Amino acid sequence: MGPQNNTSMDGFILLGFSKKPMICSFLIMLAYIMILLANLSVFTIIQVNSHLQTPMYFFLCCLSILDVCYSTVTLPAMLVNALSGNRRISFSGCFTQLYFFISAGGTECLLLAAMAYDRYVAICNPLHYILIMNKRFCSYIVVGCCLLGLMNSMFHTLMTLRLTFCGDHHINNFLCDVLPMLEAACSNIYSSQMLIRVDTVVLGVSTFSVVMNSYVHIISTILKIHSSEGRQKVFSTCSSHLIVVTVFYITGIFSYNGPNSGESFTVVRVSSIINSVLPPFLNPVIYCLRNNEVRTALKKLLVLQG
Repeated sequence: MGPQNNTSMDGFILLGFSKKPMICSFLIMLAYIMILLANLSVFTIIQVNSHLQTPMYFFLCCLSILDVCYSTVTLPAMLVNALSGNRRISFSGCFTQLYFFISAGGTECLLLAAMAYDRYVAICNPLHYILIMNKRFCSYIVVGCCLLGLMNSMFHTLMTLRLTFCGDHHINNFLCDVLPMLEAACSNIYSSQMLIRVDTVVLGVSTFSVVMNSYVHIISTILKIHSSEGRQKVFSTCSSHLIVVTVFYITGIFSYNGPNSGESFTVVRVSSIINSVLPPFLNPVIYCLRNNEVRTALKKLLVLQG
């Protein structure tokens, strides 16, 4: 079958969970429930506790809501796929998922960099922290991250909409993402590939560099702390943050610049799933639930509820 015009398409066929679909369904549902509970709990705790109304917790609130959106774009659709065996997704549904998935991912890249900068100012320049990270500036940062994420996603979505797709329109992934959709296209994808490379540098490598640079300065400041207990406490927190951030950035960068054909594409699919599930689940655990202030607020909330 030759190329078909996008306007005549009924939709796409996603890769299915052909092996042990019931187990896959259970794992997806469990992951999604845990992500919702963890992130919404963090959001609620911060909102109801007056002692947590600081820039750091403001960013964590935004990250929690973003992670809920990020996982909601993909996991429910994957669950339906696994349970029903219906792998077909409509043309509009696929591009809607593509748009919100990329926008959430791009926004999170920027927000994590902003959060790293916040910690840099708090630890390396504490006397000016309140002055620099005031409420208005923090709000502007979050709004800017969201707008840039939405604009970036719009470019990718529009570029993908211009493509013509081949044959039975199989997408070699569990969700509608740019790289597998480019693999399914039979028109020229050079412009889309170049946009991905530029995007990787601008949203991936550059923001990851900001995060790493911030933590290098943070660690160098920590080394000057005389108390070994204080150093160990901050090092433990920083190392946990770095692990989560590194997983998010590395899997994200690899997902959009990994192999694009053949059996090796399986690795890209695994990276996509890890990127969709692991950071939204680990973020509230690492950033908040291991935090003494949040744990204390949670205990007080549970006592009041009891």
